[in-house]
Amino acid sequence: MAAVAPNPADTAATAVDDREPQREAVPGLESQRRQIENGRGRPLQVGESWFLVGQHWYKQWEVYVQGGDRDSSTFPGCINNAELFEDQVNWRLKKGLVEGEDYVLLPAAAWHYLVNWYGLEHGQPPIERKVVELASIHKVEVYSVELLLVQHSDMDTPHTAQFSQTDSVDLVLHTAREQFLVSPQEETRLWIKNAEGSFERLCNTRVTVLDAALKTGQVVVMETRNKDGTWPSAQSHDTSSTLEEEEDFQGQPGICGLTNLGNTCFMNSALQCLSNVPQLTEYFLKNRYLEELNFCNPLGMKGEIAQAYADLVKQAWSGHHRSIVPQVFKTKVGHFASQFLGYQQHDSQELLSFLLDGLHEDLNRVKKKEYVELCDAAGRPDQEVAQEAWQNHKRRNDSVIVDTFHGLFKSTLVCPDCGNVSVTFDPFCYLSVPLPVSHKRVMEVFFVSMDPRRKPEQHRLVVPKKGKISDLCVALAKHTGISPERMMVADVFSHRFYKIYQLEESLSSILDRDDIFIYEVSGRAAIGENSREDVVLPIYLRERTPARDYNSSYYGLMLFGHPLLVSVPRDRLSWDALYHILLYRLSRYVTRPSSDDEDDGDEKGEEEEGERIHKDEDLEDKDSLPKPGRVTEGSSQDPGLEQAGPSSRVVSRSRAPVDNSPGPSHWPQRARRKHLFTLHTVNSNGTSDRSTFNEDTHGVSFSSQPYIAIDWEPEMKKRYYDEVEAEGYVKHDCVGYVLKKAPVQLQECIELFTTVETLEKENPWYCPTCKQHQLATKKLDLWMLPETLIIHLKRFSYTKFSREKLDTLVEFPIRDLDFSEFVIKPQNDSARELYKYDLIAVSNHYGGLRDGHYTTFACNKDSGQWHYFDDSSVSPVTENQIESKAAYVLFYQRQDVARRLQTQASSSKPPASSACGAPPKSESMAVN
Repeated sequence: MAAVAPNPADTAATAVDDREPQREAVPGLESQRRQIENGRGRPLQVGESWFLVGQHWYKQWEVYVQGGDRDSSTFPGCINNAELFEDQVNWRLKKGLVEGEDYVLLPAAAWHYLVNWYGLEHGQPPIERKVVELASIHKVEVYSVELLLVQHSDMDTPHTAQFSQTDSVDLVLHTAREQFLVSPQEETRLWIKNAEGSFERLCNTRVTVLDAALKTGQVVVMETRNKDGTWPSAQSHDTSSTLEEEEDFQGQPGICGLTNLGNTCFMNSALQCLSNVPQLTEYFLKNRYLEELNFCNPLGMKGEIAQAYADLVKQAWSGHHRSIVPQVFKTKVGHFASQFLGYQQHDSQELLSFLLDGLHEDLNRVKKKEYVELCDAAGRPDQEVAQEAWQNHKRRNDSVIVDTFHGLFKSTLVCPDCGNVSVTFDPFCYLSVPLPVSHKRVMEVFFVSMDPRRKPEQHRLVVPKKGKISDLCVALAKHTGISPERMMVADVFSHRFYKIYQLEESLSSILDRDDIFIYEVSGRAAIGENSREDVVLPIYLRERTPARDYNSSYYGLMLFGHPLLVSVPRDRLSWDALYHILLYRLSRYVTRPSSDDEDDGDEKGEEEEGERIHKDEDLEDKDSLPKPGRVTEGSSQDPGLEQAGPSSRVVSRSRAPVDNSPGPSHWPQRARRKHLFTLHTVNSNGTSDRSTFNEDTHGVSFSSQPYIAIDWEPEMKKRYYDEVEAEGYVKHDCVGYVLKKAPVQLQECIELFTTVETLEKENPWYCPTCKQHQLATKKLDLWMLPETLIIHLKRFSYTKFSREKLDTLVEFPIRDLDFSEFVIKPQNDSARELYKYDLIAVSNHYGGLRDGHYTTFACNKDSGQWHYFDDSSVSPVTENQIESKAAYVLFYQRQDVARRLQTQASSSKPPASSACGAPPKSESMAVN
């Protein structure tokens, strides 16, 4: 039970326990009665001690003092509570004792008076009880809570201990440690065994026995952490052989891998970096976190994240594991941050941000956060405002994370209208610095010439990142010699046109994964423009599949091959002419029928028709710039043309041309023995027919953008269509061109971070002077830097239309990173080391946006040797291997902190090589 504060009468009571009270020191009987009765009438105070006195003895004492005769035979003698106990060995109270019938309650002062005056029966313990508050009522807790204390290693040997309901669980733990002779260096924790046989952790040892809902007879299990950092309760039976092997292993503490649970390399990388921050790891290894666990913080995680992380650190730094399985930690993270549930790939920096915040709130020394109003500088000196901001931050946030990782920004906002300047100082936990971004972009496209004999060409073009579609055409013109005016750009997806771009559209709408085709068209043509001499028709290729029902006229159609954009002279726009034009455009991979299938005259006519059209297109006016894009709505005065239906073949008789061309009677009349394919109007998906292409005696008109499908019968396609040749393309010499990226210095990224920028429209600033939101200019400056500085390189760029990863090589120093030129706080020249940092860890990301892999370089705080952590695999590396394009998050430690830690380490153990300095010349340890 909790100790009671000593009373001045204690010494006298001890002296008279074994003999009659000293009569000369005892006041008069009436005075005794008044003192005792006054004490009994005082109100109960929570936590104070009251004592039980047997009703029989107390009544005898009352008769004695009321009689007024000291020598009366009614003298009660020593206080005797024997009737209250079940036995004279364990001195356990009898069950069901009733106040006023079996005993009376006396406050501590009255009890000590009686003991001083009359003594206590030899061998009997005082029956001390505490005042507790139950249901808002203060009462003396007569029956204490009897707990059965057992060790996890010996559940069959309980030890009985009594506790008040107001005693803390920490006292229960302390009693169990004393009972089972646990050394101060060993770490222990408590479990309670419920009625159904399950076990529940007693995490918060600062609560009372009452708040922990501990009941008499309940089993409390004390568990002692193993030497390898694990808990006995966490060891499953099926891995006992593995655990025995691990216990025999002895390696360098901290050189321990983490098993990949399935796309958890991002978590492993963040954990390895954080585990190699020396002062944070020492904080957990020396159990200083136990005194600072915050279980009542509504912003925290009830201490569970901190305890789960502590378990990982202790295992990794025990030196008894080659690798460990972070399953419990992964489960805890997913429980408190649903975005990390499951086994999807995530960002190591995002996990790191969550973990630092979670550890801070779980270890926050501020138990009740007060409201703090943020104040603007209002013309005050920076020193004063910064000190006020930091003190306000510490009033609500005070933890080992703040001590280690938090620094201070100076933020300056300037209103563009009134010139109002707002200066605030804000804390930060890490720096997210941008990388200098190239204003150029490399795009791969396929150029499709009007000449059917030329295969499509693959080109790699360098264009402005914020350019337009016209810039893409200009860049291609330099390679092909074709005027940009004769180019149309389209995104091809699944054998159809996903989008046909306008010249003024932004290149940002084109993603790197898009298949971009640039078609050469007639310079006098555009889609759907009646004012042009030529019209550009989107052409799809389809293959008929066997009929799927008894209606032989119904066919399934499947798109195949690459679509085309074909310029067609408006004065030759008829089904028959279009057939010849398309046959000519496909001539590279479509074999013409032999003379046995089609007469020579017909074949010759087709060749002449296609070549004549091609020559006309070469002689067109090159001064006019077409505008590729969606068709403008046209009108049809008399849409009486016979449409090519779902199963109809091409119309063999020519229709009337437009304007002053000869009439239908002057068109050549050629009978067709066989056609390779049929033509149909379709929608933009190429999946259904639509009436968009109309002919009459006055010409051709469009009701919407025309799309034409070339439909092949399977046998005809197999016989005349060469799929291998159709898919063929050539690579232009520019494909071998690679846009060289010059390496970037880390200092350049920091400079870019501190440059003036204008706020975006989505994030305006409310100007208190103008009384409205403004796109103010903003500048961030570094005022105070932390002991350990985390620098996040913003390699992932996200915009409305594009996402990309910047694989620029950032050159960063291993030692002596000097921030003195970036910190604007007045500096002390004698303390230059306060601005110099050494690298201690790097989180790497390999791969692209959709997939990738995270690893870690880290310097061991004890040996000074750098290691490469790739999930469960660990291997030593040299310093010249650390810098790479994969570097993503950098951890730097201030040099004065490193020297302080070295001094502390040298005072407790033999000196080791300097942390993260030159690697020691020793053999590399065996790693898996």
